[in-house]
Amino acid sequence: MAAAVVSGDISTDANKMDSKPKAESEFSVQKLVDMFTKLNPLAKEFFPSSYGPSNDHRRQGYNIVRPNNFLVNTKASPNDDHHNNRRRRNNFTQGRRRLNGRSLKAQREDSVRRTVYVSDIDQHVTEERLAALFTNCGQVIDCRICGDPHSVLRFAFVEFADEHGARAALTLGGTVLGYYPVRVLPSKTAILPVNPTFLPRSDDEREMCTRTVYCTNIDKKISQAEVKSFFESSCGGEVTRLRLLGDQVHSTRIAFVEFAIAESAILALNCSGMLLGTQQIRVSPSKTPVRPRVTRPVSR
Repeated sequence: MAAAVVSGDISTDANKMDSKPKAESEFSVQKLVDMFTKLNPLAKEFFPSSYGPSNDHRRQGYNIVRPNNFLVNTKASPNDDHHNNRRRRNNFTQGRRRLNGRSLKAQREDSVRRTVYVSDIDQHVTEERLAALFTNCGQVIDCRICGDPHSVLRFAFVEFADEHGARAALTLGGTVLGYYPVRVLPSKTAILPVNPTFLPRSDDEREMCTRTVYCTNIDKKISQAEVKSFFESSCGGEVTRLRLLGDQVHSTRIAFVEFAIAESAILALNCSGMLLGTQQIRVSPSKTPVRPRVTRPVSR
């Protein structure tokens, strides 16, 4: 309606211009220009009836008259689509990360509820024997003994298939296992899962695990050759493979040491607590074999 009134004013002024002197005619033209600059180019009267909220005027490619007589082409460029698509992908990725984060948190909390903490474990008790203690409570899916193998202060985490098994395991607190009664409490942490790709895949690799130890708390200044020399001199056996690992975040390093015979690996467990450099190392049986490195062909 407003556009119709303005259009009527414009036609009336145009008729009057023909009968007026030239000076007044130029004044009327200037007045027309002033009137045009006051128009709102985004008013709904200036768009066709087919235009709707879903039809972006940028995609229709309309030419819109801006104040100061600038003609602006609002047709979207390919770069606009590229930025829009990238923004959509970023939003989708962030949403997926939030969902994955919530899912992982829920899985971790469920794992904690299915896990018990066992302390005061005799140094002669193995993970297999400890897991056997809880078989009547429910299915044990993981068992990890931690700490110095020579100390009664060793502890473990036992994870069950369901919460019922974990609650039943709490009743076994005070059971004598070896020479000492164990304490069983609800766990506050979940067992960190071992990457399944690192676990043994064949009988040969399982045999390799019996000859391999896992060593932690290694001084960063100690070289791989020094680690190998330490275990060969302490255990009286040949080290066939050694993988020394570390990063810039942790103050110490870890190593997987594979011996030629299983007897040397058993003797290596006695090295836990010994000084290697300036640190007391901790040694435990390895759950993963030391696989030979795969040599990749050099691309030219």
